[in-house]
Amino acid sequence: MSLINVNNLSFAYEGSLNKVFEHVSFQIDTNWKLGLIGRNGKGKTTFFKLLLGKYPYEGSISKNVEFDYFPFEVKQKEKMAIEVINEIAPMAEDWEIIKEWNLLKSEVEALYRPFQTLSGGEQIKVLLASLFLKGNHFLLIDEPTNHLDIETRNHLVEYLSRKKGFIVVSHDREFLDKVVDHVISINHTNIEIQKGNFSSWQQNKEAQDKFEIMQNEKLEKDIGRLEVATRNATTWSNKIEQTKYHTTNSGSSIDRGYVGHQSAKMMKKAKGMEKRMEHAIEEKKQLLHNIEKKEPLKMVPIQNEKNPMIIAQNLQIKYEEKEIFNPTTFEIKNGDRIAITGKNGIGKSSILKLIGGENLTYQGNIKRANHLIISYVSQNTEELTGTLTDFIRKHGIQESVFKAMLSKMGVQSLEFEKKIEEMSEGQKKKILIAKSISESAHLYIWDEPLNYIDIVTRMQIEEVILKYKPTMLLVEHDETFIKKVATNRIELT
Repeated sequence: MSLINVNNLSFAYEGSLNKVFEHVSFQIDTNWKLGLIGRNGKGKTTFFKLLLGKYPYEGSISKNVEFDYFPFEVKQKEKMAIEVINEIAPMAEDWEIIKEWNLLKSEVEALYRPFQTLSGGEQIKVLLASLFLKGNHFLLIDEPTNHLDIETRNHLVEYLSRKKGFIVVSHDREFLDKVVDHVISINHTNIEIQKGNFSSWQQNKEAQDKFEIMQNEKLEKDIGRLEVATRNATTWSNKIEQTKYHTTNSGSSIDRGYVGHQSAKMMKKAKGMEKRMEHAIEEKKQLLHNIEKKEPLKMVPIQNEKNPMIIAQNLQIKYEEKEIFNPTTFEIKNGDRIAITGKNGIGKSSILKLIGGENLTYQGNIKRANHLIISYVSQNTEELTGTLTDFIRKHGIQESVFKAMLSKMGVQSLEFEKKIEEMSEGQKKKILIAKSISESAHLYIWDEPLNYIDIVTRMQIEEVILKYKPTMLLVEHDETFIKKVATNRIELT
């Protein structure tokens, strides 16, 4: 057994007033399978970079293991996929690469295409194959499930279940439940490690949050009661003290010693209550710091007069005269939330684009309701540039509503001043989702909306969909999300 010791770690980016980590200490056993969780922007990837020695920091990190970081950087994206794998894992033979590629349920011909022409899921598979072939170091795996189809996620689960010694960042709850035996959570004020998977961590977190909320309410009542009692006791003490120098109505003198004793006794009681109140206030200060506020989001869907609003019959999309999936027939009615599933590259996004109005070659029939209003969330974020103000003007969305949705999803107001291209991928996806839920639409078409989105925000999105029941067509690989929100599935083969 070897350990990674983090002691009194503090780190802030150059020019930033806020520290990402401050005086953080914990210990990791290198045999553990850890899931690293936290809101977008809380420092998960930064922590990996610190372990790798990429940034200067205060405190110490001691280790006696070598790290491999995923995803690997691909500098020459014009190279064939198999060449990319050879550069990352130079000891791997071609037959080993092809064997691993087959285990990932992928077409061999994709290995001989330029990396940059592959879909997002296929690119991830290339990097996963490289990871599996590379060696036996301690793995730092940063969001491996983004873009991956469900089948490939299951293969990754099988691989990691045979592996010891890794930290994986993922927001896929079902994936985390299957592969980790410890959870390391980056909270508002600290970093905690718990034994178990995501579900057991969540149960413990909810129980702790509930206890703190109840304790906070109790202390608030105690503090209020003690404030009144202390004020009354002090007033009574002062009144008794004033009678020391007065006479009774009969004119006889008062026993000043007795009165002084009573006054001191009452004042002592007041001081005791004051100390209890101070202790309660201090205890209250320690509560609620790490409770994630899941503020409810809002949507403004509208029903279409025509029902169904989309009818597809024997639909097949063609690329270069090649049909990429079997004919499919479906309808989208008001209130339907249809999830399209299938392997990477099979044409799921193409169906969304076609229904969204893009000019693609297809066979079969497709009918859309007249004057259909569609709100679209793209899989890609590359086109997001400029400031939020530029984005708001370009899309004609209501600024106050849009920014309120972003804030509720955990994007801090300080981030609003950044250029979008400088934001994290999770923040960019939140911009696209905030835009969509701020728009009134008949049909919401979302293409892999949850890539890079943290677990708390995923739960918020689930709740807003279930509350407002918009009509949706979506592609998503998060099984927990699909099970919660989808009313129907279309499986492409």
